[in-house]
Amino acid sequence: MSTAWGITVVALGLLAWGGQAMSWLAPETAVRLGVMESEETVDRTFFADVRAEAVWDTFTLWTLVAAGVLLVMDHAWWVYFGLVGGGMFVYFAGRGIASRRSIQQAGFSVGTPKTVGQAYLFLAVWGAVGLITIVAAVVALQSGS
Repeated sequence: MSTAWGITVVALGLLAWGGQAMSWLAPETAVRLGVMESEETVDRTFFADVRAEAVWDTFTLWTLVAAGVLLVMDHAWWVYFGLVGGGMFVYFAGRGIASRRSIQQAGFSVGTPKTVGQAYLFLAVWGAVGLITIVAAVVALQSGS
């Protein structure tokens, strides 16, 4: 079970981290691949915020990927990376959902209905992965494994 969860965490973690890194370092490619909205389709302030968030996320979201790799390797340190990385993903997901909802409610564009729906779906999945990883790490710490 831990190997399967580790692989899941690596795959979903790389998707999030890679998307944010691409949004920062190659925004035109990110737009072309549908990873982020083009500047023309969203409010300018939201676009600037998303770009800034991508920079920070590139420096922080790797921690859950590392947890997954360590879990697959059955390395004891996975729990610490799982706690930190899981927390980063819960924050990433919560902030992404809350900021989009707030900006939308203020009447500003955060994307097309299709892409906004996709963003909410992926953010919810990433938040759940973060929470599950935190719970698994706490259980592992309590059981001494």
